[in-house]
Amino acid sequence: MQSPNPPAVSVDQARQDYEAHRRYCRQCALNGSPCPAAKHLRRVHNNATRATRSGQGGRTTSW
Repeated sequence: MQSPNPPAVSVDQARQDYEAHRRYCRQCALNGSPCPAAKHLRRVHNNATRATRSGQGGRTTSW
């Protein structure tokens, strides 16, 4: 049985996953725009960033 709350993803790992996907995904390379998987990975990164900065206040920015 899986736990209801999956372990948190580090910001660095999320960024590396997104960048690696964009480099090697045929669909991203073909269209020049992010595919649905890349968009998901970017949301994971944004959520991880937001979670680490939640105590600092202010608005976070994406790439």
